[in-house]
Amino acid sequence: MSPVQLAAAFAVAIVVGVIGYIVLASYNAVVALRQRIDKAWANIDVVLKQRYDQLPNLVAAVRGLMAYERDVLTRVTEARSAYSPTAPIHDQAAASEATSAAVRSLFAVVERYPDIKAGTNVLDLQDEIERLEAMIADRRELYNDQVYRYNTRITQVPGVLLAPLLGWRPREYFAAEPAETARPDANLGPGG
Repeated sequence: MSPVQLAAAFAVAIVVGVIGYIVLASYNAVVALRQRIDKAWANIDVVLKQRYDQLPNLVAAVRGLMAYERDVLTRVTEARSAYSPTAPIHDQAAASEATSAAVRSLFAVVERYPDIKAGTNVLDLQDEIERLEAMIADRRELYNDQVYRYNTRITQVPGVLLAPLLGWRPREYFAAEPAETARPDANLGPGG
């Protein structure tokens, strides 16, 4: 082999090596992001399940004392029943937002009833659900950040070139529909 051929082969090997490294690094980065998204979603799912399990306790604790507020309790119960861990993320986000809105309405009503508010069981449950709501918000933010990073990575070069070949598709954010983010009406009772 002549020195020119050897230099050309060496240059080709370097170019192929650099391209291979870029593809491998991009692939590994996307795989890591997918794993972070799955982990973040699993963390959200745990808290959604905890909230799902606590809502019947809260409803039971206030049911007898809220004879005039049955519609609020019904909304909480209906929102709870809409939760399905196997539903698509969009549906779970909608169910989560409906549940949060129903719980906020319930808390607003509880504030109007000193007898309910004074019950330590109700206060403990309210504190626990508020803690879970804050955790859901924090974990949603982390999940959406990971989805943003992943979606950005697969739409930039070289990810955009690899995405169709490897079946990488944008992931869905855990976000509420605009109508679902409206504040609930806390003015619920008779004369209210």
